[in-house]
Amino acid sequence: MHAEVGDKVVMHGRTVGTVTRSGTVVEARGQDGAPPYLVRFDDGHEALVFPGPDVHVEHPAAS
Repeated sequence: MHAEVGDKVVMHGRTVGTVTRSGTVVEARGQDGAPPYLVRFDDGHEALVFPGPDVHVEHPAAS
């Protein structure tokens, strides 16, 4: 997985009743865009994310 600052991280709920969360990559702490990522979620919470199979990265469209 590869992410850069400004990419959107989407974490899908793994169990029934768990909501999907999304946030923006603030910092990629791994080498060359590798995990872990410091993510600021839509509610303002920041967390270090080690993505698993329930996570995907959306890259902003190039303009």
